[in-house]
Amino acid sequence: MARLRIGSRGSQLALWQANHISDLLRGRGHTVELEIIKTTGDKITDVALAKVGTKGMFTKEIEEALVERRVDLAVHSLKDLPTELAGDFEIAAITQREDARDVFCSVKFASIDELPHDANVGTSSLRRQAQLMAIRPDLRIHPLRGNVDTRLRKLEAGDFDAIILAAAGLNRLGKTQLIRQVIAVEIITPAAGQGALGIEIRRSDDVTRSQIAFLDDAAARASTTCERALLTKLGGGCQVPIGAFAEIQNGRVRLNALVAHPDGKSVLRETREGDDPVRLGEEVGETLLQRGGDAILEEVYGAGFVVPQQP
Repeated sequence: MARLRIGSRGSQLALWQANHISDLLRGRGHTVELEIIKTTGDKITDVALAKVGTKGMFTKEIEEALVERRVDLAVHSLKDLPTELAGDFEIAAITQREDARDVFCSVKFASIDELPHDANVGTSSLRRQAQLMAIRPDLRIHPLRGNVDTRLRKLEAGDFDAIILAAAGLNRLGKTQLIRQVIAVEIITPAAGQGALGIEIRRSDDVTRSQIAFLDDAAARASTTCERALLTKLGGGCQVPIGAFAEIQNGRVRLNALVAHPDGKSVLRETREGDDPVRLGEEVGETLLQRGGDAILEEVYGAGFVVPQQP
């Protein structure tokens, strides 16, 4: 069988993801090698992600390795991948999805509702910040960067009363001990693609595409395609205050979507069903823009909250 070289970031979670894919490929008889690649997003650790003006901050250097043929495929958290890839690349597989929801982690408190007035909550996501502020405007939101262990350590040290993380990362790493509440998507809508892994290859590489085709999950492909179509319509990157969660129900796609101002005072939500994932995402995106999402996003971009937007 083939020798396949995987490119991955070096964080604990990224390595878990790459090793997970490696194990599945080895199970098919392939020889797998792993190359760790440091990305722009890994090098910038002292600035909130929403302040960093680099498109594809977690993917650029890995794509360079693909072009140079140092690696054959790259394993990404799908939410980190720009919705429009350069013409040289494609997402050849989207794996079966982990829990896409966000979770509330705390040492002392059981839920968002139980947090005291003026509690300190850590997150560097404008999407999470906006939705938290909408339901608890009294909270104090603080930037939180670092890998999963660093974030949990800061929580345990008392730097924060609570932090909001993705369920998928904690589940994959087996670090669920501080999860106190799994947050419903109607309260905090996840990021587009959250919980799914995207396997990126060179578009011209037919051999690798055929070798990893078994990793592609139809339900994950349909739901995340819908979410990413919405994101494309809204012109947003992964750090924009946009939420999207789609799931397959009775053969149809159901999409929950959100555009919000970071201060939480203006929150637009839209839920709709459809048969075509791309069309549904685009239609819901257009509806949100017409309802005032365009003004919210223009203000967010203009205020310098966030720069990483899609072409």
